[in-house]
Amino acid sequence: VQLQASGGGLVQPGGSLRLSCAASRYIFSISNMAWYRQAPGKQRELVAAITIGGTTNYADSVKGRGTISRDNAKNTMYLQMNNLKPEDTAVYYCNARRITNNYEFWGQGTQVTVSS
Repeated sequence: VQLQASGGGLVQPGGSLRLSCAASRYIFSISNMAWYRQAPGKQRELVAAITIGGTTNYADSVKGRGTISRDNAKNTMYLQMNNLKPEDTAVYYCNARRITNNYEFWGQGTQVTVSS
């Protein structure tokens, strides 16, 4: 497995979660990384992205509530989500885009359910 996402679960509205995406060293070291999500009946959408250099980008829907980060020593990307809302319910996927040729890798997804 080249990308392994984890950390999803059931959380109440207003709660927090931290998602993790572990990658192989070869992929992580030469890839910009991102989190996407897909809710039932909806298209997959970008949640947040981070370049190799650490530049971040967020969807408007998570700005101020989400923080993406990467630990280059551990080949792992994180997404800290706070003040979760029911509309954050989705399967969250990690994505790696190799900077050499834009080839993409996808993780298997982790379910996040926000419900009381």
